[in-house]
Amino acid sequence: MASIYLDYNATTPVAPEVVVAMLPFLREYFGNPSSAHTYADAPRRAMAAAREDAAHLIGARATEIVFTGSATEANNLAILGVARAWGHARRHVVISAIEHPAVREPARRLQELGGSLTVVPVDEYGRVAPADVAAALRSDTGLVTVMHANNEVGTIQPIAEIAALAHRHGALMHTDAAQSAGKLALDVDALGVDLLTLAGHKFYAPKGIGALYVRTGTPITAVLAGAGQERGLRPGTENIPQIVALGAAARLARERLPETHARLRALRDRLHARLSQEIPGLALNGHPEQRLPNTLNVSFPGVSGALLLQRVADRVAAATGSACHAGDAAPSGVLEAMGLSFERALGAVRLSVGHYTREAEIDAAAAALIAAWRELTITEHG
Repeated sequence: MASIYLDYNATTPVAPEVVVAMLPFLREYFGNPSSAHTYADAPRRAMAAAREDAAHLIGARATEIVFTGSATEANNLAILGVARAWGHARRHVVISAIEHPAVREPARRLQELGGSLTVVPVDEYGRVAPADVAAALRSDTGLVTVMHANNEVGTIQPIAEIAALAHRHGALMHTDAAQSAGKLALDVDALGVDLLTLAGHKFYAPKGIGALYVRTGTPITAVLAGAGQERGLRPGTENIPQIVALGAAARLARERLPETHARLRALRDRLHARLSQEIPGLALNGHPEQRLPNTLNVSFPGVSGALLLQRVADRVAAATGSACHAGDAAPSGVLEAMGLSFERALGAVRLSVGHYTREAEIDAAAAALIAAWRELTITEHG
């Protein structure tokens, strides 16, 4: 029997409806959408429809969606593309201390290219204080980029407040919303952002497709050289099957959102309640309320989270932090930035539920984790 999957923040399975939507474009509709003959017609129409669906998910216009190969590529385009457009006038970027490497590393790359970087702290819940962003802003700040919701603890950031501060200083605002899409309602105008990143594989599309929302009029320049696809911002022949998949997944996410939020939260809270009842000292990491509805990051007292997951590997699939650091035995940098003690950070486990999670799986996973914690506690303390 396969282990219970509680790692939806790392990736999601591809929804059956998404597979059905993309299959014709792996078979009969194989044309290049830039071609001048009839083989291009169906792919071109499908790409336009997918662009509309992606835009509707976040309250944008279709012309403001740029398809990319991943969220990482979208983040690189946002950070480095805006810096190139600003030139030497605004080469300062502000990010938070808990950004994903897909934001942190291009920001550091900009530093290597002569720009400057300020990293603002987070509180014990993993939340950025707008006042800290305000203090970091300078006359040469070109971009502020703060993730909408953290991938490890699920904490949601006050993006609208931060965006308003950035705009008052003449800077642009970008948010990586990879974890938010399909779990939270997204509206680019309500958030006040100029750029927003999506990752298809976080909301039931395949891996290898992402998108960047670029508000009309935002100064940005391509970072790849090539032909003029995607308004000249992302050259290369478009991956039509994946783009169709992203559009289908965005449409599903929008239709399901009202029920999804409530259902995911109920499953998450059921799991938390089961664990808390049997494990004295279990500690919640992240904001208790301003948090993704599907994400539960808890520290198991007196044990290593990595060892705990090893003990239940045949029954529960989860993580100690970001999938990008799955092979790293050190405590999470996100939890370190939140000021957690070494012991608490070491005992942390991220449990994330999704559309296909069932109540019976929650109960079985909780039982397995509780039993494993008890076994390890006895082993550790005799």
